[in-house]
Amino acid sequence: MTTPSDIVPAIPIPCAHVDAEGRIMALNEGLAALFGADCLGRHYITVFRQPTLIDRIEVASRESRRTVGEFIGRAAGRDTTHKVTISPIGGAAEGQGAGLLVFFEDVTHLAEAGERRSEFVANVSHELRTPLTAIAGFIETLRGPARDDAEARDRFLEIMARETGRMNRLVDDLLSLARVEDVERMRPEADVDVAALLNRAVTGLAPQAAQRAVRLSVIGCDTVAMAPGDPDQLTQVFTNLIENSIKYGREAGQVEVRLERLEHAQLLRGPGLRIVVRDEGEGIDARHLGRLTERFYRVDSHRSRGMGGTGLGLAIVKHIVNRHRGRLRIESEPGQGSTFSVFLPTG
Repeated sequence: MTTPSDIVPAIPIPCAHVDAEGRIMALNEGLAALFGADCLGRHYITVFRQPTLIDRIEVASRESRRTVGEFIGRAAGRDTTHKVTISPIGGAAEGQGAGLLVFFEDVTHLAEAGERRSEFVANVSHELRTPLTAIAGFIETLRGPARDDAEARDRFLEIMARETGRMNRLVDDLLSLARVEDVERMRPEADVDVAALLNRAVTGLAPQAAQRAVRLSVIGCDTVAMAPGDPDQLTQVFTNLIENSIKYGREAGQVEVRLERLEHAQLLRGPGLRIVVRDEGEGIDARHLGRLTERFYRVDSHRSRGMGGTGLGLAIVKHIVNRHRGRLRIESEPGQGSTFSVFLPTG
């Protein structure tokens, strides 16, 4: 006769058998990893501890019906969330239940996704509210005190045009991010000439560089360099990185764009290309480097907004590079400029 002690070890998620007396009589490796192997034979109250979960177990036992609860734990320095399903087993009709099976399903990724969505909505709302509030205020002023003030009207209209442009850029980046995420799991298969894409990006940004007297130096792009890729998305990556270096690098300085062909790239575990964009700017403190690709994260929010930044550029870059099975590396020190490296596999 098959018993819970035979079944529980074969269940692929953390599971325990709690007998009619409330003691844990069987557990698998998953549950042992969560609560320790020494919980065998102990009462479930002393093991699971959390009152809301204990209440759900009591309901399942008392009413002989399946219930669902939640267990909040902690592992590897972060909170974890488990959906807990409690199912009565055997003999319920005679009032002599054989106890309960308690399943712990890790849904941490779902909880974190929900938190990210909420944070994303809050950030978008904040980013849009600021220019909308400014525009609404200027409209009110133009309707009232500044109705006949030509100088004020021109100044306010210029600011309104700038804020509208900022909102347009934000919406464009949001749409771009959504498109990239939609195809992130679909690796491009057609080969493209990465050197030609880099040359095109540099040419397109030459006017912006000239405005800040920045010299664009291009190295290694004089011969073909083929790799599987989406030409539009890769152009977006190169344009974003070079444009950032022009904006935040030293005025009248240099931005170096270099393409290297690697027989074996350790990060890629095979042959690849390394695209390097280096500026001579103020540099970035190490505490910021790990967060630069987060949505809406800015090292200097005021300066970024003043230059028209949306806070989404590097997040888009990261997703595009991931789609190409590549790697993005950022190196910087205060006073030493910044280096952005994109590694792309060629095979």
